[in-house]
Amino acid sequence: MRKNIVAGNWKMNKTLQEGIALAKELNEALANEKPNCDVIICTPFIHLASVTPLVHAAKIGVGAENCADKVSGAYTGEVSAEMVASTGAKYVILGHSERRAYYGETVAILEEKVKLALANGLTPIFCIGEVLEEREANKQNEVVAAQMESVFSLSAEDFSKIVLAYEPVWAIGTGKTASPEQAQEIHAFIRSIVADKYGKEIADNTSILYGGSCKPSNAKELFANPDVDGGLIGGAALKVSDFKGIIDAFNA
Repeated sequence: MRKNIVAGNWKMNKTLQEGIALAKELNEALANEKPNCDVIICTPFIHLASVTPLVHAAKIGVGAENCADKVSGAYTGEVSAEMVASTGAKYVILGHSERRAYYGETVAILEEKVKLALANGLTPIFCIGEVLEEREANKQNEVVAAQMESVFSLSAEDFSKIVLAYEPVWAIGTGKTASPEQAQEIHAFIRSIVADKYGKEIADNTSILYGGSCKPSNAKELFANPDVDGGLIGGAALKVSDFKGIIDAFNA
């Protein structure tokens, strides 16, 4: 079944001690609540083994922000999907625009990462989205469809295990946000190409998150769209009051 999800992406922020404190604070903030969405925090690798046992597993899922495209071996500095899973984490963000832009991640590399994540029981949160020049040239649908090739090689059964996150790259950390209409339009397009590939039932059950300067003030309006199933939250995930404000958008 399609789920509403609010996932936090901490990016390269918070020392281990600060991250533990943030996770504890979120855990306490949700202790007596029943959120109307799944809540996930995706942390730097060094936090995973400490944060996962700290949070109430029924209320807060934990994920990594990346994993390697190799199983194991002489890949200094890399962290495998198996290692991520061994911490108790259940999710992994793959294909984030920053990974694509700064670290040269390609469709082929991401295809390997997705397969390894699934093979190790992790749920990929797979990111797609266009940069400003592509949006201005009205090429967003073309760009997103090409990026989806990384997951369109999956069987229907495996595809049904992933979460998608649409990121208008031009709206990340810029203060710009896609209008609710823009968000709905491209989320509907993404769902339509999933339906073309795997059928309407799988498309209808796929959660598609919005990731682009989502905050408490605009979350409710964005999430009200029929094809927007939650958010992949950057900056606002680093402050519990802001993150909870976005979670609460599903309770109102």
